[in-house]
Amino acid sequence: MRRALGQMDPLLIDGIAAFVVFALMAAQFIGTGHLLAGQHPTTVLAWLLAVLICAPILTHRRFPVASVAVCLTAVVVYATGHYVAYPGLAIFVLNFDIALHTRERVAVATLFASVVVIGVAVDLQPDKVAILATYVESELGVLVAWLTGRNLRHRRARWAELTARTERAERDREEEARRAVTEERLRIARELHDVIAHSMSVIAVQSAVGNHVIDTQPAEARQALAAIEATSRSALTEMRRLLGVLRQEGEPRGSLAPAPGLADLAMLAGQVQDAGLKVWINVAGQRGDVPPGIDLSAYRIIQEALTNVIKHGAGSAAEVTISYRPDSVTVEVADQGAGAPPAEVPAPRTDPGHGIIGMRERVAVFGGEFSAGPGPDGGFLVRACFPIAEVSR
Repeated sequence: MRRALGQMDPLLIDGIAAFVVFALMAAQFIGTGHLLAGQHPTTVLAWLLAVLICAPILTHRRFPVASVAVCLTAVVVYATGHYVAYPGLAIFVLNFDIALHTRERVAVATLFASVVVIGVAVDLQPDKVAILATYVESELGVLVAWLTGRNLRHRRARWAELTARTERAERDREEEARRAVTEERLRIARELHDVIAHSMSVIAVQSAVGNHVIDTQPAEARQALAAIEATSRSALTEMRRLLGVLRQEGEPRGSLAPAPGLADLAMLAGQVQDAGLKVWINVAGQRGDVPPGIDLSAYRIIQEALTNVIKHGAGSAAEVTISYRPDSVTVEVADQGAGAPPAEVPAPRTDPGHGIIGMRERVAVFGGEFSAGPGPDGGFLVRACFPIAEVSR
C-alpha cells in the first residue's frame, strides 16, 4: 500500500484528503437535527468558509505560507459564525502536511499559529461547546498531527540516506570487484609475457644450434628443429591466451627470468613452513608436457591458497595434491581449519592477485574449472583443474 501511495500523483493525494475533510464537514452541516444554544444554522457563507478551510490542503505543497494563512483566517471567521461543523480536522491535516512537506521554519510557525487560532476559535463558541475537553482535544490534535508529520519526514529522510548509502556501497563493491579482476588480468598478462619471452629464448638458442650443425650433423639439426616446433606451438598457444587478457597500454613488463612452476613447490613449501604452516605435498600420476602458462598458474594458485591459510588463520597444516592426467592437471589445497572462506570480494589491497577472484581468473583464462569452499572432511578446499588437451591445440 505504501508503494502504491508513493506512485500516486501528490496532487491527487492532496485532493483526496481535502475532499474527505470537506465531506466530513458537509455531513455535519446536513446531518445535525438540532442546534445547541448559541449555534447558528448553516448558510451559504458557512459552505464558502468550509471550502476556504479545506482548499489549502490541496495547495500546501506549492504555496505553504499562503495556504496556512488562508486556512487559519477562514477558521477564525467561521468561528464567529457559531456554525455546527467542527473545522479543527482541516487544521490537523494541514499541520501534518506542512510538517511533512515544508521546511522546518515554516512548519514550526504553522504549529504555533494553529495552536493560537484553534484556541481562539474554540473560545468564540457558545458555552456548551467551548468546554475544557474541547480545548484539550483541539490543542492535542494539532500537536499530535504536527509531530506525526515531522516524525514521518525524518523517517523518510533517514530511509533516503540509507538507500543512498546502500547504493553507494553496492557501486563501490562492484567497482572493487572490477578493479580486482582487471588487476589480476594485468598480472596474468605480465606472467604470460614471461612465459612467451622464455619460449622465444629457447627457440633462438635451438635455431642457432640447428643452423650451426645442419651440414655436419643432420640428426642433431632435426632434433633442434623438433624442439623449435614444439616450443613455438606452445608459445603460440600462450600468445593466444595473452591476447584474450585485458592489458592497459604502457603497462611495464615483468621480469624476463623464467617464471616459477610446479617443479618449484618444494621451495615454496619450505618458505611456508618457515611461516609456521605445515605442508604436505602429494603427487598423483606421471608429469607429462605441461604448458608453461598452466604450470605457472597452477603454482600461483597453490601459493595464493597457502598464503590465505596463513593469513586467515584457517589451520596449522595444509595438504597440497597435484594430479597429472594426459588431458588435465588438477591442483587441490586443503587446510584443517573451520572451513570459513575468504571474502568473495576482497577488501582494498596494495598487492594485486589476492583472493578467490584472482584464482578464478587464472583458471578461466585456460577454460578450466575452479571451486573453493568447505571441504568434505572440514576445513577449506581450493581446487583448480586445467585442461591440457584444449590448450595444446
